[in-house]
Amino acid sequence: MILNTDSMKPIYVQIAEWLEGEILSENIKDEERIYSQYQLAEMFTINPATAAKGLNILADEAIVYKKRGLGMFVSPNAKQFILTRRKSQILGQMIKELVMEANRLEVSKSELNGMIQQVRRENEEE
Repeated sequence: MILNTDSMKPIYVQIAEWLEGEILSENIKDEERIYSQYQLAEMFTINPATAAKGLNILADEAIVYKKRGLGMFVSPNAKQFILTRRKSQILGQMIKELVMEANRLEVSKSELNGMIQQVRRENEEE
C-alpha cells in the first residue's frame, strides 16, 4: 500500500484502514500479532507517533488489543466487527447518497434496482 499524502484523510487513519483491510483479507488473523508502530513507521516511511495513532484507533474500537511486553494482537471476531461496522457506516452513507441522487434524477425504484443488479452481474463476471 502507498499512503496518499494528498488525501484529506489523515495518514494515521489511512494506516488504520490499511490494517483493517489486512484483517478483512485475512492476511492478519484473529489472535495474531500485528505490526508494531516502529514496523509500520519503517514500512511507510512515517513518524512512529503517526503509526501509533493508527494503531490506537483500532485499539479504541477493540479491533486489536495490547499484551503487555508482547505487542498488539487482533481481537477475536475483529473481522466480523469490521464488516458489520463498514456495512452500516460506509455502505449506509453511500446508499443514502445514491438514493438521494436517484431521486434528483427522477430514477424509479425499479430502474435503480435494475442498475444495481447490472453492476453486480458485471462485477461477478470479472
